[in-house]
This record gives sequence, C-alpha cells and structure tokens, in this order.
Amino acid sequence: MNQSEVMQRVVGILTQAAEVSRLLNEDPDREDMKSDAAIGELLQEMFPAIELPGDSSPQEIAAAVGREVGQNVRQLTAAFVFAFTQLAEYHDAGRTDISSADVLREIALRAETIWSDDE
Repeated sequence: MNQSEVMQRVVGILTQAAEVSRLLNEDPDREDMKSDAAIGELLQEMFPAIELPGDSSPQEIAAAVGREVGQNVRQLTAAFVFAFTQLAEYHDAGRTDISSADVLREIALRAETIWSDDE
C-alpha cells in the first residue's frame, strides 16, 4: 500500500470516527455504532501475518517483525500525524469557515499529489 492510499484510508477512519462521535453526542444510548471496523480492516491490510519457524529465537522474531512491519508503522504514523497537523492548523488559526470534515476531504483529494512519488 503506498502512502497516498494509506492517507486516504486514515482520512476515512477519521471521518468515520467524527461521524460516530456526532451520532453518539446526539444519542448517547445508541448501541449500533461500530467505529473500530475500519481500523481493524486497515491494520489487517497493512500488517500481514508473519510466518516464522517454531524454533525462532526472540531476537529472530524481533528482527523479522521489525523488517516486516517497520515501514508500515512509519507510513501509518506519518498519515495520522499529517492529518492531525492539518486539522490543528485550521483549529489554531480560528478558522470557522471550514469544518473538520472539509479539511479531511481536502487532505484526501490532495493525498495523491502530495505522495505521488512514493510508488
């Protein structure tokens, strides 16, 4: 998964979380809200199973995990940090002419051009 795709998925997760929050604020007793499904799906896509021999040492396991998931953790972290800083900049500037949902939509639309060279 390239960084643009990760960013778009992160925006989707943040957008979904905001909607769940809004709905729960309207009706705190709702029981039909499932906000973690998209997160679980993204994690499954980004972190595939790692097969290791049964006699692997802890050091071999740690090295394999670091090798297999290190880049994915960096991609995911970078996407969340970027989204947070963009939202924070609008908030800190006191912008009331644009909603957080609009900022997230803008990020999703710009994601492909921002990270077009990472494929």
